Amino acid sequence: MIWEQTFIELAPLPRGFHLVTDQIIARSPDLSTCEVGLLHLFIQHTSASLAINENADPDVRGDLERHFNVMVPENAPHYEHVMEGPDDMPAHIKNILIGPSLTLPVNHGRLALGTWQGIYLCEHRDRAGGRRLVATLQGR
Repeated sequence: MIWEQTFIELAPLPRGFHLVTDQIIARSPDLSTCEVGLLHLFIQHTSASLAINENADPDVRGDLERHFNVMVPENAPHYEHVMEGPDDMPAHIKNILIGPSLTLPVNHGRLALGTWQGIYLCEHRDRAGGRRLVATLQGR
């Protein structure tokens, strides 16, 4: 049985949806030792999210960013949490909507993602720092 855990530091990224699959794989516990299992990823922040989506066409990432900015606007008059800037409360809402974690299947030493699937870091702040993930591999 395999139980491994590591922390993954991602460099600061601008606001938007970023494909980080290769970075995650390179810094995760050694997937090649796992025949069948799960990789759980958890972001230790409340103003960024993790998601699985389109890995080929970057227009998808831009469209997602634009849609979420319309769906969760800055400076809404009903926000009370405004001390950290106009992007902060919308970032918290987007984190709730998208979520802070992913559980991914591992098969024969590789992530069992679909052909057109990739891991996104969804950065919701205008000037965020680096992001930290906890990666836990469980399997055999």
